[in-house]
Amino acid sequence: MVWSRAFGGIVGVHSGESSKLAESSAAKHRVPVRRQGDVLKLAVVQMQCSEDKEENVAKAIARVAEAAGNGAQVICLQELFATPYPCQSEDHARFAWAEPIPGPTSDRLAAVAAEHGVVVVGSLFERRAPGLYHNTAAVYDTDGSIAGLYRKMHIPDDPLYYEKFYFTPGDLGFRSIGTSKAHIGTCVCWDQWYPEAARLTAMAGAEVLFYPTAIGWLPDEKDTYGPSQHAAWETMMRSHAIANGLFVAAANRIGKEGEIEFWGGSFIADPYGNLLAKASHDKEEILYADCQLDLIDTARTHWPFLRDRRIDAYDDLLKRYRD
Repeated sequence: MVWSRAFGGIVGVHSGESSKLAESSAAKHRVPVRRQGDVLKLAVVQMQCSEDKEENVAKAIARVAEAAGNGAQVICLQELFATPYPCQSEDHARFAWAEPIPGPTSDRLAAVAAEHGVVVVGSLFERRAPGLYHNTAAVYDTDGSIAGLYRKMHIPDDPLYYEKFYFTPGDLGFRSIGTSKAHIGTCVCWDQWYPEAARLTAMAGAEVLFYPTAIGWLPDEKDTYGPSQHAAWETMMRSHAIANGLFVAAANRIGKEGEIEFWGGSFIADPYGNLLAKASHDKEEILYADCQLDLIDTARTHWPFLRDRRIDAYDDLLKRYRD
């Protein structure tokens, strides 16, 4: 069963401490033994951000509460949901938007997860230490404890996406984070273009791969390239679902911020790449999908891509290029 609703209208923890939080998650968090017919209800929040951080965070918390009230068990917010997208220019003042983890915004994510007994995936501008900042996805379990962190590994530097100025590449690798509801994989935005990232996350045991995202059209490109840009974005992630036999969910923002028109289009796909739910380009929505977890094994045994990988023949993937 799938439905969607349209609306009208941790500083850081020091590097060693944050690594311990993330690396100890597998031992600390237990995933239920799977039974035939188990269903995991996912929710993806798509919303517009204003210049007011408190307004954005309050809206996100309210959306999590609403999704939980509608039966969602795992809920994902969009990339850097607490603020406007910060990277359209290089501005030192925007480092003040970052917070430690734990910090004020992450504490509110933990609290709403515990209040409603849900798993929450929240993307945060992390201040790890003075001069060291990350684009980080934090996963909170149903009791409000932190199940694990993922720090964005691939950092773009494109017109209006000057992320290299702000973010240090991640150092936690591609991981599956154990929670009481499911094994959760998180990559972030630019990571979605790399099949290696999805493969390694799946190989770590992820049942669902989330992509918190902030992507949109540039004004001088939309008319000519807009449809193909959006189609490529969606197709790439649906292909990860197929190639790895797992559920994939992308949460994007909407609205005009500066020169970027964020294109929304958040979606949830099954292990065959079928769209279970898809959002509009211009409305705030919560997407829901009931994910039949047995389908992971069914897909992987009928399309046994993991079985037939020639791991003895891939050494050159560690090279930049085969000259």
